[in-house]
Amino acid sequence: MARGNEISRRQFVATAVSTAAISSFSAQRLFAMGRTDDRPSEQPASDLIANPSWKDQGIESLAKSPYAKLRNIPVRAVTIKVGFWSQRRKINVTKSIPTMHDLLEANGRMNNFRRLTGSSNAGQHGPVFSDSDIYKWTEAVGFALGSGDLTDIRPTVDKMMDEVVAIQEPSGYLNTYYVDDRKNLRMLPETQTTGHELYNIGHMLQGAVAYYRGTGDRRLLDAGIRFVDDFLIPNYGPAPKKPIVSGHPEIEMGLIELYRITGDKRQLDLAGYILQGDDRIKLPEHRTIYMYSGTPFTARTKLEGHAVRAMYACCGATDYYMETGDQAYWKTLSTLWEDLTKRQMYISGGVGARSDGEAFGDAYELPNSRAYGESCAAIGNMMWNWRMLAATGEGKFADVIERALYNGIDSGMSLDGTLYCYRNPLAFDPSTGEKIRNPWYDVTCCPPNLERILASLPGYFYSTSSNGLYVHLYDNSELDWHLEDGTGLKVAQKTGYPWDGKVKIEVTPSQASEFTFHLRIPGWADRAQVSVNGKTVAGVRAGEYLPLRRRWSPGDVIQLQMEMPVQVMQANYHVVENERRVAVQRGPLLYCLEELDQPEGVALSDAALYLGKNSPAQFQSEVESALLGGVTVLRHTGAALERPASGSPLYSRYSSAPARMRRVPLKFIPYYAWANRAATSMQVWTPVFQA
Repeated sequence: MARGNEISRRQFVATAVSTAAISSFSAQRLFAMGRTDDRPSEQPASDLIANPSWKDQGIESLAKSPYAKLRNIPVRAVTIKVGFWSQRRKINVTKSIPTMHDLLEANGRMNNFRRLTGSSNAGQHGPVFSDSDIYKWTEAVGFALGSGDLTDIRPTVDKMMDEVVAIQEPSGYLNTYYVDDRKNLRMLPETQTTGHELYNIGHMLQGAVAYYRGTGDRRLLDAGIRFVDDFLIPNYGPAPKKPIVSGHPEIEMGLIELYRITGDKRQLDLAGYILQGDDRIKLPEHRTIYMYSGTPFTARTKLEGHAVRAMYACCGATDYYMETGDQAYWKTLSTLWEDLTKRQMYISGGVGARSDGEAFGDAYELPNSRAYGESCAAIGNMMWNWRMLAATGEGKFADVIERALYNGIDSGMSLDGTLYCYRNPLAFDPSTGEKIRNPWYDVTCCPPNLERILASLPGYFYSTSSNGLYVHLYDNSELDWHLEDGTGLKVAQKTGYPWDGKVKIEVTPSQASEFTFHLRIPGWADRAQVSVNGKTVAGVRAGEYLPLRRRWSPGDVIQLQMEMPVQVMQANYHVVENERRVAVQRGPLLYCLEELDQPEGVALSDAALYLGKNSPAQFQSEVESALLGGVTVLRHTGAALERPASGSPLYSRYSSAPARMRRVPLKFIPYYAWANRAATSMQVWTPVFQA
């Protein structure tokens, strides 16, 4: 999410206050409330593209995008079975989404709407972008309903949408903050750069589209169309219209997705105009860097400024490229992606080095304990790479999706689904007093953002193309969909991924058909083997999709076997904080040390690894089914520095004598599961002992 200059995004409501506030809102009581009426919209509905229908559209509707190589499948087409993601998704719909509803109510987010219709006496509550909290939560619900979950919540959401739509003005304008004595501030240049009006409506469009795709209900969608078509397009854009700027990129994605379902090119053109920047709004350079907007996107040469803004701007620009094929955009996107993966991305897939401005740092500025790594930024990274993957079908983008999803995103929500990380550092010391997981932040962008990713996750597993099917993610699951030529297709995965690398895929077309099954070989899988019906297939390359072209018959079986040795990773030498340190990963999972798992008296600041020429052999994998929901831990006989009992002075004369070390057993857990027990120190990058 975003903030105005005067708002700290990390300011959160104390747990005790939030808990007390929600005590009067039971989830069961709230979800039992129905709509007060079934009144139809007073405005005629706009025509929407009928093919594909609402229930057949994916996370993005790319069916008619001329420069997209891959097409999305609907969330409902994939059923995730018992495995790695099933428990996370179950908790998301049974705990996370319901309790977040209660917190949104307790902290006044819906009363902001009700007060404008006279049904609440409460004053405006929360930051300028508080409306977007409701819209992101609605998006999560829409995706969950697409999977057939949370059906009991429909009456509650119906009532909420009625209350949202009820405040829309005849002009189409809809916002709970810029009303009354703030009405004269609407859409002024300064308001656009800090007030998040367009950010709010962008999230409204995305939430409305997701709810429409999950249910066929277009009530909120029609309100979003009215805002765009009746208020925005007639009044803002190229001269003689009023100038427009995206203070926090988001509206670009919303406008382009709206264009994809309405076919109204004015919406696409407005997104392109915003991406180009309106030179009538004069902004200082530091502001356009922070916003990552206000100047031509195609003039960007590196990632800088607010990390979430930059990721969302890249998402919108990639969407624009897939509709227009503008090569200037593709050149810029490719340049920025190289900057991301070579100089700016954490090994967790997180982005954003600095707390100040929630921003990217300089090249290779990737601190550990001070890392910001906001959950929303990791989500933005995944969303951008999802779009780059759709545009190209290249495995390198899927590798970043997987890295961010399993590590920098999954770490953002506690295992019980009720606590959230705003930032996701790679080292942590609780003695600073920081509480890393909290149930509520007054800038509550990350929790519903995490909820919408988990709810929409089935839609990320597969894509179709003109010649067949792509599989991107592995877990126990079933696909029930069709190829682009209409041939029905079912695909069943059986696997222990990500704990082991064996995946069995049964392919069942409705009739024998020739097509290409593009099997993803992850970039970490140096040693992988593939067979079809027991016959080994050549040409397997890590980081690429293996094209399996044949005439497929019902019951054909693909076997993918990926060896999963522990991989010890080092950072580029320019990342000075990680000099002589290493990180440990196994398969797609990044690992870390938590101090409570180590021998008594061993501080993480004193721990080191003993590594030799065959370092992976020095780690032992062990399944601990009772730990952290069931994980594979890694054990390593490392070292601990022996320090003088009296401590050391701040400065002393240099001694060439080697440090005294003792051998100690170290235990690593998956990074996504850290901070789910007692408060304790954590680190990802660990020193290597030099004997």
